Amino acid sequence: MNNPLFPVRANPRDAGRHGIYGPRMDQSQRLLWPFLAAFAGVGFLSLMDAQMKAASLAAGVYTASLLRSLLAAGIAAPIWLARGARWPKPAVLRLHVERGVVSAFMALTFFYALTKLPLAEAIAISFMAPLLALYFAHLLLGEQIRRSAIGASALGLAGTLVIVSGRLGRAEVNEDIWLGLASLLVSAMLYAYNFIVIRKQSQVAGPIEVATFHAGVGGLVQLLAAPFLFVLPGPNAMLSIGYAAILTVAGSMAIAWAYARAEAQVLVPMEYTGFVWAALFGWLFFREPVTLPTILGVALIVAACWIAAPRARRRKRTASSVDGTGLP
Repeated sequence: MNNPLFPVRANPRDAGRHGIYGPRMDQSQRLLWPFLAAFAGVGFLSLMDAQMKAASLAAGVYTASLLRSLLAAGIAAPIWLARGARWPKPAVLRLHVERGVVSAFMALTFFYALTKLPLAEAIAISFMAPLLALYFAHLLLGEQIRRSAIGASALGLAGTLVIVSGRLGRAEVNEDIWLGLASLLVSAMLYAYNFIVIRKQSQVAGPIEVATFHAGVGGLVQLLAAPFLFVLPGPNAMLSIGYAAILTVAGSMAIAWAYARAEAQVLVPMEYTGFVWAALFGWLFFREPVTLPTILGVALIVAACWIAAPRARRRKRTASSVDGTGLP
């Protein structure tokens, strides 16, 4: 969608000149690439969550989150500068700052929840965010909500509820669980709004610029509390934080690239694949079991993504952009 306040400008470096969107490629293929990029981005960020859970348990949520953001900015910024960086215009900078501030608090609340709940269940509960984001996109971006998008998100939410009910049914509900759930609720609301900012941001800035300011602003916001909360991490925790920083940059760039080329309602259901990744990483790193409700929930989530993907591929060809690449 072309928002009147933030018009899409196709970038030839990301398009036909390098063969990503050749002039003969039809619309289904053009939409497939953003879909696959979003899938990969979610995978990178899910692995980052696993690394951050380990680091947060070892060094504390604040320290792990702060260092991850600062390291991610240190990785992304030199790449941005080497590519001929230009300081963003005021309207674009406001978007960068807005997302950075929102992401800082979103990360802190989510990583705190990871220390109270299993990785897979925490990510499953956070799937309230993509559902809310569809309606935020309608209210704030003017995107028309299609029946297929609503159905896909509702099906994904149903899968999430199956997983959550299975978790609560086999565990004693204590203070830690309630704290984790409350923290996830706050994070999910911030995450839903974050989708909308990503959509605007990715239409006026390249992926590496988005990744640089996302990490940099988030790190600066969290740095304000360093005199009171920072604790020097051990070697193992620092290694996990370093891996998480690299995965943050990779995931942020992949998702920004995807959201610049497809509507939020097409890509949001891909967030549900995060649970598949989380179940795998939770078992590999923390030996968290995968139960029958988990398997049933995953089946519903995958079905939701399948419903969304064919709908995206069936979309008719839209008008070509100014450079003839046909970017949406």
